[in-house]
Amino acid sequence: MLPGPRVSLVWTRKLRPPKCIPSRKTDDGPRCLEENLTGNQLTDQVPDRRQVSDSARRLLPWLVAVAFFMESLDTTILNTAVPTVAAALHVPPLSMKAVLSSYTLSLAVFIPISGWMADRFGTRRVFASAIGLFTFGSLLCGLSSNIHVLVACRVLQGCGGAMMVPVGRLTIVRTFAKSELIRAMSFVAIPGLVGPMLGPIAGGLIVAYAHWRVIFFLNLPIGLTGLYMVYRHLPDYREKCNPLDFVGLVLFGSGIALLSYVLEVFGEHTLSAREIGGLTALSALLLAGYGFHAPRIEFPLLALDLFRLRTFRAAVSGSFFTRLGIGGIPFILPLLYQVGLGFSPVQSGLMMMPQAIASMSLKITMPRIIARFGYRGVLVSNTLILGALILFFATIGTRTPIWLIILQAFCFGFFSSLQYTAMNTLVYADVTEERASGASSVASTAQQMSISFGVAIAGLAIAVFVPDRFHSSPAEMIHGIHRAFFVLGAVTMLSTAVFSELRNTDGEATSQHRVLQHIT
Repeated sequence: MLPGPRVSLVWTRKLRPPKCIPSRKTDDGPRCLEENLTGNQLTDQVPDRRQVSDSARRLLPWLVAVAFFMESLDTTILNTAVPTVAAALHVPPLSMKAVLSSYTLSLAVFIPISGWMADRFGTRRVFASAIGLFTFGSLLCGLSSNIHVLVACRVLQGCGGAMMVPVGRLTIVRTFAKSELIRAMSFVAIPGLVGPMLGPIAGGLIVAYAHWRVIFFLNLPIGLTGLYMVYRHLPDYREKCNPLDFVGLVLFGSGIALLSYVLEVFGEHTLSAREIGGLTALSALLLAGYGFHAPRIEFPLLALDLFRLRTFRAAVSGSFFTRLGIGGIPFILPLLYQVGLGFSPVQSGLMMMPQAIASMSLKITMPRIIARFGYRGVLVSNTLILGALILFFATIGTRTPIWLIILQAFCFGFFSSLQYTAMNTLVYADVTEERASGASSVASTAQQMSISFGVAIAGLAIAVFVPDRFHSSPAEMIHGIHRAFFVLGAVTMLSTAVFSELRNTDGEATSQHRVLQHIT
């Protein structure tokens, strides 16, 4: 008879935690069969949150908050620097839309697999890899010598950013008890509001008083410090993971990447109509292939059957089409201010801040508005108001008073934040707790896709109305941007049709409690 395996009685920090073998599910969550350190028998135990040290519990929200800050800051800090970076890379400002949209597109592709990677490889390893990848991508962005390299490095940045925030939130959920969770998650959400507010002015100050490459080098000390803190203090959780839908990842990722590329080059006139038509058809074929593939496997990359729920369908689809209209506004307003009106980067950044200030300072009123008028009333009327405000941006010219521009930006910031709050919370109105994670993945992916496509559509709309994007005068740029506002305003108003399928009673429970913390 062969001797039984020996089990070491030594436990050090460098050893991995006991291997968790799935056993059964209970009301308290999944249980596991854990190796007993005093022998080779198995005991049925629930992983204990108290095993996490007090220092790790204190530092964990800060680690995730800093990661969230880096990710959210990077979505806006480059907007006001677009004309300066374009001049340094010897490309028209409109060509910079690829630099902005490639980052959010990368987020859309890799967010769905972040949870699987955390369960498969452990939260500490994945979170550290995400920070490292984001930091390395930032370094390469700062060293880029042409726009094509910069776009590729922004994709690398997005790969890291796609895993940082979801895995960080997952670690918090597994570390804190439900009674402590709201406080921890609320703390983590603050940098997500502060980052977009500081981004425009920070980008303007950097390009005005330093070099544009500092925008990306700014992430290096933060990222390296984060890596050190993660390896010292972040808990390492692993769970039984379902098989990765690799076929779905290839079909979906390549499909939306190809579609985004078509939108980028459509206004550049670098490809013939036949080539663009062929690429568009191939993209549609890939996405249709994913639509055919997903319902036929047990664990798809994105659970499309959630769209059978009316509230989920209206929230995600309506959010997608609405963001196609408003997602490009942060890209074209700095172009209007700097290229058209002649403002400096710092002035342009200051002109963008009222949007973020309104969004952050008035959020306390938004749950009350939704509770008073209901989701259908808010989303239908608010979408029309947003479309009208975008059309009103087309009145901004060289003689428009500064106070009026600031007032328009403030109003747009409030109503767009109200729209995001309503759309993001309605997603969970009829979704069960078991499917909340899948619903979050679908909603987050659709959100990042729409932002990426929104920037591309905004740039395309301007390119159509600007006769010569290489040598256009300020007056011609203002004219083209005004026409683009008309297009984006119309697209936003048309998305009202999606929300019209809602009933007056939809989301009643959600509008009063439960998911109001999931706001952006």
